[in-house]
Amino acid sequence: MTPKGDEKPSQTPHPTATLDERVTGALVGAAVGDALGGPVEGYSPDQILQRHGGRVHGIVGPWNGDAWRTARPIAPYHKGDGHITDDTLMTHALVRVYARVRDHLDAYAVADHLVPDLMTNPRWIPELEAEALPLHRIFLAEKWLVTRLHYGHADPREAGVGNIVNCGAAMYMAPVGLVNAANPAGAYTEALDVAGAHQSSYGREAAGVFAAAVAAACAPDATPDSVVTACLGLAKDGTRTAIERVCEVAARHRDFESALTPIREAVAPYDTVGPDYRAPSLGARRPSRLHAIEELPVALGMVVVCGGDYRGAVLGAVNYGRDCDSIATMAGAVCGALGSPVPERWSKQVAEASRLDLWEPARTLAEVTREIFERDVRGRRTHEQLFTALGGTACSA
Repeated sequence: MTPKGDEKPSQTPHPTATLDERVTGALVGAAVGDALGGPVEGYSPDQILQRHGGRVHGIVGPWNGDAWRTARPIAPYHKGDGHITDDTLMTHALVRVYARVRDHLDAYAVADHLVPDLMTNPRWIPELEAEALPLHRIFLAEKWLVTRLHYGHADPREAGVGNIVNCGAAMYMAPVGLVNAANPAGAYTEALDVAGAHQSSYGREAAGVFAAAVAAACAPDATPDSVVTACLGLAKDGTRTAIERVCEVAARHRDFESALTPIREAVAPYDTVGPDYRAPSLGARRPSRLHAIEELPVALGMVVVCGGDYRGAVLGAVNYGRDCDSIATMAGAVCGALGSPVPERWSKQVAEASRLDLWEPARTLAEVTREIFERDVRGRRTHEQLFTALGGTACSA
């Protein structure tokens, strides 16, 4: 366990943070949250407390120590010691698609670019401690992309139908929010299209709402409350209700320790997995208009509890347990986009341990985001001129 002395509050959201700083904060913040949550994924707060002799306050080793290669149910993955997981592998893969397409994405871009990237380009996989195809690491719900799009020749916009409904698409949608910085509605719409190749029902909805949260967090005057308000203005069905209930509870707390149980109780009616994360209920991960993935409401709840402070929100997500690598990925992305700095010690440790340049994808995405924005502006101006010529309205200066 990292000494508590290392846990100093980081700065709260920074209204003057630039686009580059917010893109970097979101992507690096997501990766660091992912790495911190990996070694305690699937366990309860009480189990984490017992295993680590207290709460997790930083980067820790594998749950089963040196037996990680064979210990079930994690084997053969080296979760811990600063290793990122599939959340970050997929996020960086999506950034590479943006770098290739250099425009807004849709489900066809997933079929044409993301799937081939997963299937044909070996990369260093930290959890395997080897170079391998990303396809060999991603979970079955992500392998669905390859099965349906490459082998099944499914319509990309409908390929997600039939997959288990989980956070698999939502966990890597931060780049969509960043490309649509300060435009939550645009991020929501684009992410729903992208995620249609991967997920359906509330899994697809969560992808749209998470992208919207990241986009809303990029606004210069953004706060945790404004992010949640933007999400509630777009979210539908059980996803909206779950976010509303969790954030209502979160607003009553100022530290993650006191919020752990109340937040779980608030999200439980909407979560289909059930109380035992490793033994899901028979109704788990099936399409529904009444339910939501657990990860996104909890992540937003931790952002609210900690006032947008990166360190507090991510540690709250990590110590919540269950699917905490994805929860911490989402909380880290939102706080990073708000301008709360990622602890430098953590980011350096994760980059070194994972053998990844965590900053290069951010530089690439910021550059592409500006290109896309300029193209969007030209398109809007052309539309204004054409609409005005139709007698619809006069262009204002």
